[in-house]
Amino acid sequence: MEKVLIVGANGTTGKQIVMKLKDSSNFEPVAMVRKEDQKAQFETENIQTILGDLEKDLTHVVKDVDRVVFAAGSGGGTSDEKTIVIDQESAKRLIDVSKLSGIKKFVMLSSIGAGHPEDSDSLQVYLKAKHLADEHLKASGLTYTIVRPGTLKNYDAVGKIETKDQFEKGGKISRADVAETLATVVSDDYAQNAIFEMIEGETPIKDALKAL
Repeated sequence: MEKVLIVGANGTTGKQIVMKLKDSSNFEPVAMVRKEDQKAQFETENIQTILGDLEKDLTHVVKDVDRVVFAAGSGGGTSDEKTIVIDQESAKRLIDVSKLSGIKKFVMLSSIGAGHPEDSDSLQVYLKAKHLADEHLKASGLTYTIVRPGTLKNYDAVGKIETKDQFEKGGKISRADVAETLATVVSDDYAQNAIFEMIEGETPIKDALKAL
């Protein structure tokens, strides 16, 4: 069983990724949380946890793990400074220590529109931060998958998606389907060194990912 570090495990999407990997026959999740009182929710499920602060040194969090899923983020609704710190610089530092640690694959939860942040008015700082983190990952030499979902919604999984390099317009997708996608592309069987946008669609998730 390979260990997968989920960064942002306490977030709404991150928790779902952790639980999906808990049921995997190939991977074991390691939930990274920032506070001691966030550990119990995972430890009661026999899920390993590790304390880590994205604004501090991250060297220890990638030790003894095989793969990384970066699902943390400011959400685009905080200050520009906080967005740059979390979505850009912290992601880049985690990529760097992952490279040094020999991580086998790095999965990045990005955002639709991150390929062309200049096209957005209201989210330009957020999307540029995501863009620069994505570019850093692409240039790192790590095996990667960069997933850029549309607007995240809290309804039940649909199980079907549409993927493109870039959509003309935005779209929506359930957090459950994003979590399923990220848990799936952790494997080397899907989306090696791929970057794509995704929204709710008509193709079963694994079929859509295989087509990549």
